[in-house]
Amino acid sequence: MPGRGALIVLEGCDRVGKTTQASKLLEKLQHRGIPTQLLKFPDRSTSTGQIINSYLTRKMDLPDKTVHLLFSANRWESEPQMKKLLNSGVTLIVDRYSHSGVAFSAAKNEMSIHWCYQPEIGLPKPDLVLFLTLNETAISKRSGFGDERYENSEFLKKVASNFQRLKDDAWKIIDADKDIETLNKELLLHVEKVIESVKDTHLSYFDPIAMNNL
Repeated sequence: MPGRGALIVLEGCDRVGKTTQASKLLEKLQHRGIPTQLLKFPDRSTSTGQIINSYLTRKMDLPDKTVHLLFSANRWESEPQMKKLLNSGVTLIVDRYSHSGVAFSAAKNEMSIHWCYQPEIGLPKPDLVLFLTLNETAISKRSGFGDERYENSEFLKKVASNFQRLKDDAWKIIDADKDIETLNKELLLHVEKVIESVKDTHLSYFDPIAMNNL
């Protein structure tokens, strides 16, 4: 039987290049004959995703805690299929995941990082988190910055601080201030190593112990 696939997550603040790099990783891995699929969260095509999209594009308002639970529910909608694919040998490249959900929500005053983490308990835990960083000036100059609800510098500083609290041994901190191809080659090296190292292991999951260490 083939070994399981790896769960690879790209994280970081807005406009650091996650979506571009996720798509390029998918292309490179498939070209190498590695079964790979791409997921993006929030998935705006689902029932919860359509509500989330209306919220993010400022077409509707919702209480902050409701929004957080909607984002988590959006991930849980994909959980059965994620497990099926990973256990069948398919590597998943994921553009944003639970870390973004926790980091962004906890940047709001009324929610603690511990409260935000709880709905994620039981979801598959990434084998590798590629956390892309970019200085504030470079981010603000990127096309489209400010179009969505959370894209302002002060809020993103809080988000970045929360991301730092969520780091664990699966994280690789990557300076994204490089040309697209150079950055992609760097990411691909990390991804290929992890795919090989986890193929004979079991999936792990977000658990309460990690929450207690935040």
